[in-house]
Amino acid sequence: MMCPASLWAQSADVLLQKVSEALSTGKDDYAVSLFRQAADAGTDQTEMHYWTRVEKKSAVAPRLAHELAAHYKEKRNYDKAYLFYKEYLQYHPDEVAALVPCAQMQMMRGEEKDAVKLYENVLTLDADNLQANIFLGNYYYLQAEREKKKLDEDYKKLPSPTRMQYARYRNGLSDILSTDYGKAKSYLQRVLQLFPSTEAGHTLEKIRKVEIEMGAK
Repeated sequence: MMCPASLWAQSADVLLQKVSEALSTGKDDYAVSLFRQAADAGTDQTEMHYWTRVEKKSAVAPRLAHELAAHYKEKRNYDKAYLFYKEYLQYHPDEVAALVPCAQMQMMRGEEKDAVKLYENVLTLDADNLQANIFLGNYYYLQAEREKKKLDEDYKKLPSPTRMQYARYRNGLSDILSTDYGKAKSYLQRVLQLFPSTEAGHTLEKIRKVEIEMGAK
């Protein structure tokens, strides 16, 4: 803990030199292991090494990108983690094991809509992915709840609603029920098929109460 920063930098430089040597002799697995150690010893130097010294068309390049993505995720540097998961996905665009943490990073970065797209992409590749189903089920449920709350509040502001205004209000509720509530219900039902989630069960019960309120079957 008391080692000066220069020693850590030197350690990273030494490790990265060994990475280059290992790659030059075809020892990819050893190079990846050294690269992982280098990231722990000096993240900035290791990232710079990736951008400037690694042949991007080589078979080992995506493995090194993944190491940096995982390293930054562990350090909670979500911007950099997302950057390197995207870098990795350029090589393996349909790899669910990388799409899921990439979506997680977007959520942590406040990019909800992109996270939704990534999780939906995950489900086109793996319909039984538990994490994606949980996220999307909860996301669409919360969206529906916000929309319903606003619709209710706007309707209550009307001093004396006309039949037309009441009809619009009911149509609005029906639209939310068939869209966001419907999506949430579908994803959460899949969750229960995959895993006995108490939370998913409770949320589905809340949706059912809304359906009863709306007279839905």
